[in-house]
Amino acid sequence: MFKKAKKNKLKLRLLLEGASGSGKTWSALLMASSFGKKVAVIDTEKGSASLYSDKFDFDVCELSPPYSPQKYNEAIDIAEKGGYDVIVIDSITHEWSGEGGCLDMQSKIPGNSYVAWGKVTPKHNAFLETILKSKCHIIATARTKADIVLEDKINKSGQMVKTPVKLGTKTEQRDGLDFEFTTVLRLSSKHTFEASKDRTGLFNDRDGEVLVKSHADELMKWLDDGEDTTNKEALISCNTEEALRGVWDKLTKDQHIELEDVKNEVKERINKSNIEVIKDDLQWKEINFEGIGSTDFLND
Repeated sequence: MFKKAKKNKLKLRLLLEGASGSGKTWSALLMASSFGKKVAVIDTEKGSASLYSDKFDFDVCELSPPYSPQKYNEAIDIAEKGGYDVIVIDSITHEWSGEGGCLDMQSKIPGNSYVAWGKVTPKHNAFLETILKSKCHIIATARTKADIVLEDKINKSGQMVKTPVKLGTKTEQRDGLDFEFTTVLRLSSKHTFEASKDRTGLFNDRDGEVLVKSHADELMKWLDDGEDTTNKEALISCNTEEALRGVWDKLTKDQHIELEDVKNEVKERINKSNIEVIKDDLQWKEINFEGIGSTDFLND
């Protein structure tokens, strides 16, 4: 059924990419400091974030190899449960091309490469899904490298030779990564940015600026300008009647009126789930008692 489209309040999904020395870590910490008091940094860059601990207030978790998607997911989960407002992932490149990352895992699986990717891709997708579903603001960094291809060219001797040609820069992550973020900013060696993707519209025609606190303030205002779905999400996440009751009792009368339909839908889902559990239990008993021949022992 169709309904009037509304913009909901959102959590930040910002990707800062650039070559070494472009200021990715500094910029990520600067932006994070404006989005909450509790900042968690998942550091795979050998402690680079901690170099700025005298400038920014944050807690750090330094990951070491293997940089598996699951390891990132676990760190994000711990940060969420720890009550952090913002999670900085510096960087997500290692999840893809680092030791124990996706490329490394794929290369170690014997047999057909398609079969290997069939095993690795779901793990990578789960990592991206963890970022998308996180209740925290997330700022990630990614390395870039020169994108070079070999082209056929005729040299001075008139011979056709393979010649490296630089096409630009490429993010060291799987293609299509930018689809998962609200805004993607590419940083230069001069610490200026260029918006390669921006759903907010805040960074249009602003290439060449240096990221400062006011940019974070603009983003925060845009993210907060919408319908608050926090209570709705809390209700939807309930899997038991007890949990549903606990969330519902904390809401006001006005919120009860607004979210009555959501509560009823969740309650119906929980009841259906309970019925399925009972059916499975009865089916198990039927299968296991079948052929016993006598059930007198049940009365012993």
